[in-house]
Amino acid sequence: MSSPDGTRLASYDLSGPGGPVGPGGDLLLVHATGFCAGVWMPLAAHLGNHHTVALDVRGHGRSAIPDSMHWDGTAQDVLATVEEFGLDRPFGVGHSMGGASLILAEQARPGTFRGLWVFEPIIFPPAMIAAASDSDSSRNPLADGARRRRDRFASAEDAYANFASKPPLSELSAAALAAYVRDGFEQQEDGSVVLRCRPEVEASTYEMGAVHHAFDHLSEVCCPVTVVRGTDRVPGPASFAPLIADALPRGVLEDHPELGHFGPLQDPAAMARSVEFAVGAAT
Repeated sequence: MSSPDGTRLASYDLSGPGGPVGPGGDLLLVHATGFCAGVWMPLAAHLGNHHTVALDVRGHGRSAIPDSMHWDGTAQDVLATVEEFGLDRPFGVGHSMGGASLILAEQARPGTFRGLWVFEPIIFPPAMIAAASDSDSSRNPLADGARRRRDRFASAEDAYANFASKPPLSELSAAALAAYVRDGFEQQEDGSVVLRCRPEVEASTYEMGAVHHAFDHLSEVCCPVTVVRGTDRVPGPASFAPLIADALPRGVLEDHPELGHFGPLQDPAAMARSVEFAVGAAT
């Protein structure tokens, strides 16, 4: 399938080809920057009462690389997936960039979702963007780190061992990390594996996180939204999650201080329970 601008997208019915809509209705899962749809599999395994769909947003996984990684485009990817699968007012589940993309999609097409569950969505309050613009440094450390990212390993086993040995990906559950290596890398003829989300694409995605205007239009999101966050003991999106929840007409903040920013990939079972509760509350 394609997004409206022609970017080819990969999407997946995690319920199986032609799977029936479960009693819990349709779910659409949207991953974080640098990841892919496959990392949702451990969490989706706990969501058996739903028809569950996931996508690789542009530039990630098996989807094509577009001219721009602006998040208005990732929102259009979300809406294209809703149309492709004929999802009936699905419940959206998003992590980081994926959560912001869901909210941007609902803003672009109000009434698309019956509810949203977003873990630390990257939706900066305007004051934070202004403060960053006024600072002495315009560097984006996440983008800089992405450009330095190692993108090739001798084998999938080597990639897994590398990530499991050090933070931040050592925080992932074994199942989520295995899914990332399996679906986030492309195997070459010599047995080596190469990162599907190219370092420059990941860096560009991070840089686009501060240029969309989702925060300014949060009051227009009328569906219930559960804003979930991990610990706020370290600087990061957990710190402004309460501001996002407060600005949403039907926003609810949910705290999980035992988790970090990779919460849905750290404890998929617990996060699936949180999703189920939010789905039930939105019904």
